[in-house]
Amino acid sequence: MTSAGGHDEIDRALINALQGDFPLSRSPFADVARRVGIPQAQVLERIRRMLDTRVLTRFGPMFQIERMGGAFCLAAMEVPEARFDAVTEAVNAFAEVAHNYRREHALNMWFVLATERPEGIAEAAARIEEATGLSVFLFPKEREYFVEMKLEA
Repeated sequence: MTSAGGHDEIDRALINALQGDFPLSRSPFADVARRVGIPQAQVLERIRRMLDTRVLTRFGPMFQIERMGGAFCLAAMEVPEARFDAVTEAVNAFAEVAHNYRREHALNMWFVLATERPEGIAEAAARIEEATGLSVFLFPKEREYFVEMKLEA
């Protein structure tokens, strides 16, 4: 059965199959296809469609960037409502930006900065400030917790 958004039970099964336990093999999408019961080409087509329609906003691995010499940092901005869409577009144009969310708070835009080296965080924040004319507040990680997050589709 297809939902109003054009997505069906196979899409749901595919989303569930892609979260955690992604096969580490020579042909991981073929392995997922067997698990879900559809051809590999359909797996790839459905992932592309869900990315294009923003059902999925991202598909890829999560890295321990600090172990590779890089850094993550939570950042926030106070964005005037009249400029919110334009600032969102400007901020999201930076390759270092991920997970940009609107919040009901004085600091109404929150996002994650990810850089190849720790000093890149301050550099990226400065470039965003220059591009937007707004302050970027940085909230570096003090302690790490592992929370496995899987969303049931």
